[in-house]
Amino acid sequence: MSVEQLITEKLTAALSPSHLEVINESNNHHVPPNSETHFKVIITSSAFEGKRLLGRHRSVNEALADEFANGLHALSMHTFTPEEWSTESNVPDSPKCKG
Repeated sequence: MSVEQLITEKLTAALSPSHLEVINESNNHHVPPNSETHFKVIITSSAFEGKRLLGRHRSVNEALADEFANGLHALSMHTFTPEEWSTESNVPDSPKCKG
């Protein structure tokens, strides 16, 4: 199973998102071809209600602890409640790696 699929499955199981995008951005970085080390996650979940940004990111990091331990190098997180997503669904493009 690919890292992208594992991330999708684990975040779905842990946070029951109403919207989830898992984007492999490894090709934007100085890594070997077909790498799965750098990802961007856009996730909307009612589990984030009442949590500040740090708490939301902790929830995602906890769900993906095994992936970080096994080669996931970077994860850009954009976390929203359903209400926020309905009004703030603009997510910035990721910068290109300079390395």
